[in-house]
Amino acid sequence: MGLPALEFSDCCLDSPHFRETLKSHEAELDKTNKFIKELIKDGKSLITALKNLSSAKRKFADSLNEFKFQCIGDAETDDEMCIARSLQEFATVLRNLEDERIRMIENASEVLITPLEKFRKEQIGAAKEAKKKYDKETEKYCGILEKHLNLSSKKKESQLQEADSQVDLVRQHFYEVSLEYVFKVQEVQERKMFEFVEPLLAFLQGLFTFYHHGYELAKDFGDFKTQLTISIQNTRNRFEGTRSEVESLMKKMKENPLEHKTISPYTMEGYLYVQEKRHFGTSWVKHYCTYQRDSKQITMVPFDQKSGGKGGEDESVTLKSCTRRKTDSIEKRFCFDVEAVDRPGVITMQALSEEDRRLWMEAMDGREPVYNSNKDSQSEGTAQLDSIGFSIIRKCIHAVETRGINEQGLYRIVGVNSRVQKLLSVLMDPKTASETETDICAEWEIKTITSALKTYLRMLPGPLMMYQFQRSFIKAAKLENQESRVSEIHSLVHRLPEKNRQMLQLLMNHLANVANNHKQNLMTVANLGVVFGPTLLRPQEETVAAIMDIKFQNIVIEILIENHEKIFNTVPDMPLTNAQLHLSRKKSSDSKPPSCSERPLTLFHTVQSAEKQEQRNSIINSSLESVSSNPNSILNSSSSLQPNMNSSDPDLAVVKPTRPNSLPPNPSPTSPLSPSWPMFSAPSSPMPTSSTSSDSSPVRPEEAVREDSSTPFRKAKALYACKAEHDSELSFTAGMVFDNVHPSQEPGWLEGTLNGKTGLIPENYVEFL
Repeated sequence: MGLPALEFSDCCLDSPHFRETLKSHEAELDKTNKFIKELIKDGKSLITALKNLSSAKRKFADSLNEFKFQCIGDAETDDEMCIARSLQEFATVLRNLEDERIRMIENASEVLITPLEKFRKEQIGAAKEAKKKYDKETEKYCGILEKHLNLSSKKKESQLQEADSQVDLVRQHFYEVSLEYVFKVQEVQERKMFEFVEPLLAFLQGLFTFYHHGYELAKDFGDFKTQLTISIQNTRNRFEGTRSEVESLMKKMKENPLEHKTISPYTMEGYLYVQEKRHFGTSWVKHYCTYQRDSKQITMVPFDQKSGGKGGEDESVTLKSCTRRKTDSIEKRFCFDVEAVDRPGVITMQALSEEDRRLWMEAMDGREPVYNSNKDSQSEGTAQLDSIGFSIIRKCIHAVETRGINEQGLYRIVGVNSRVQKLLSVLMDPKTASETETDICAEWEIKTITSALKTYLRMLPGPLMMYQFQRSFIKAAKLENQESRVSEIHSLVHRLPEKNRQMLQLLMNHLANVANNHKQNLMTVANLGVVFGPTLLRPQEETVAAIMDIKFQNIVIEILIENHEKIFNTVPDMPLTNAQLHLSRKKSSDSKPPSCSERPLTLFHTVQSAEKQEQRNSIINSSLESVSSNPNSILNSSSSLQPNMNSSDPDLAVVKPTRPNSLPPNPSPTSPLSPSWPMFSAPSSPMPTSSTSSDSSPVRPEEAVREDSSTPFRKAKALYACKAEHDSELSFTAGMVFDNVHPSQEPGWLEGTLNGKTGLIPENYVEFL
């Protein structure tokens, strides 16, 4: 049922029925007001959603319009052109549709939101204001009426008449306000029937207009849609017809790819790995190379298919010669050397197979290698430790010490690469190499000369301090005190080949002069170690482990500079026994606290248990007693225990002393020589410390095992985790147990078996069981 009518006559009576009827009208107005507020909120949300939808569709249309089909071949069919044009047509239709949608959205705000807001504020808001006024007059009238009725009848007649007239005025004003309020309520109730619905109708009309526009666009698009459908079907039919032919050609290419090879403008092209010398060692970088026999031009483009991008700038050189690399002269297979006219040094390349190398060498008119071991002169463009190499280094050193010893950042600031290469080409030219040692012209900057010196050292076939000694030098830098480090490095330097040692001495004397002027040039011993460590002591392969050892390479160079007179001008002392080495370290640690440079540089430290330490101490004491009881045994055997300076053994093995024959045939379980205990050398058989010194303990059970090749294989437990860097090494975690552990031919490594696989184990990562 609807609301009852409000009669104006009831305003005078102001009966309870009238009040109830008025109250129901007020509730309806409140309900209408809340509904309109929610409708306006939903309408605004709808408009926002339509705007977002339109924005997304426009972005979609822009994406379609920007994409361009690229067909295979240099011409397109009509069907392909129609298909290629289709995306732009789709984008045009969507944009036209969204233009109409935007007009609808802008119109919706005017025809829907604004009229509803106006009706709610002007009409319903006016009714609320009238209600407030009506309630206020009601309260005023009732208050005066009660006060009037409480007047005493004994008042003067004039006073009573005045009060009656006042009440009549208030009643008349209340009656007028009541009539106006009832009129406003009825007016709003009637207005909402059209002023509320009319905006909604206008909004729907805008929607219908938008959809009709879409219908008209669809009609206009019909012709192109039909044409596009036909083009798509024709293209699909042609694809199905040519697919079998393409598949047949693919099978022929699989069976014999060489017969269907594309004619190339180059004599030879393909992928090659090019050897590049870097601070951390040798790196092999993949290049796509092309060669033209007429111009002898080789172009190398660093490119990796995995990453799909170029790894650097293109490089072109002119071929001078091509020589096959013997397998025993390099670890990699399928290698050959290329010499260029316009680039110093030899470019070593690795082909993908033996057949690929043959094709490259045929294209470059390559030749077989010819080696002459007695050749003392240096071939053009090759860095060697010969008379030309020493001449180059001496010239650079003389120029630096006479013209730039005080230049700030000496050896740290690098020169321009093109200038450095040009200077090296001049210095390495055999025609100018025989000139005086001091003829580097003043036109060459000091930074160019220092960079040329470092570059020449990096161009050597191997680092100056040699690959096979690299691990031993690093281990020496990790010893616990400075004295042991200097002694060990002293011994290792005198195992280097004569020319390497002479060049190293020449360089260290010079670097010492540079360090003496550090107040002017700011190049301290530590700074020089950072510069020359990776150059002189680079590892054979660039790995994470090698990068972690850079700081120890720097320490080795620092020790060489600070102790160059002792290391190069004196013969190293006889290696100490394990017990003597332990005592020397103990005395050093007891006499004074270690300085920063003398503290152990070990990466891992394992605290020995009290029981194991006690066992070791008892063994050392037993050895010391034997030493004190027969001191001449060491002196008599010292001459036979000196390391062989001219030994060519790549494993740096020192001549092992003969094991004493006075050992008991059946050692007791408590004897230090029992298999259940770590085994040590007898006092008359001092062990060299060059390749067996430990980072965390002065006594190594594996040292004793290396003393006697007849020692039975042992079991050992891993103290730390280790990840193999080569196929010959074992990967393991802490706590794993190895079988058949015995010394290997590689210094600092043991050989053992884990899970059926035999390989190398770092000796300072395990302890014997």
